[in-house]
Amino acid sequence: MSGISVATAPPDAPEVRRLFEASDRYLLGLYDADQAYLTSPDDLSAGNAIVFLAFREDVAVGCGVLLAQPGYGEIKRVYVDEAARGLGAGRQIVAHIERAAAAAGMGRVRLETGIRQPEAFALYRSCGYVEIGAFGDYKPDPVSVFMEKRL
Repeated sequence: MSGISVATAPPDAPEVRRLFEASDRYLLGLYDADQAYLTSPDDLSAGNAIVFLAFREDVAVGCGVLLAQPGYGEIKRVYVDEAARGLGAGRQIVAHIERAAAAAGMGRVRLETGIRQPEAFALYRSCGYVEIGAFGDYKPDPVSVFMEKRL
């Protein structure tokens, strides 16, 4: 698919930090800080996260995280550089996260996205995710959309 490959990476890899910083700027341009639910690479060092990077011509252009939660996996930080959008990187990252979750015995994957990200919502919907109520530590929020897919 358009020369995109996906591989795992350590949470503290420079590419991960760069993409998380770009994602932070993007999200903070859309939402207030208390509505963005930002996760830093340092938050992922507890051993319950798998970080994925999407590459195009050996350049990291996207990222995503599978975070193991009690009873499910959570998708966090799916982001693709603007110049690489439309090439299928986001869809490939989600597919890799789902495969890793299934391999770890997780029966479902959940996520939170925002109403000001129609592209993200459309991607998750097209991948089979359905809307659910707030889960985990999230509280209902008028700018949040909570979704789940059973694997």
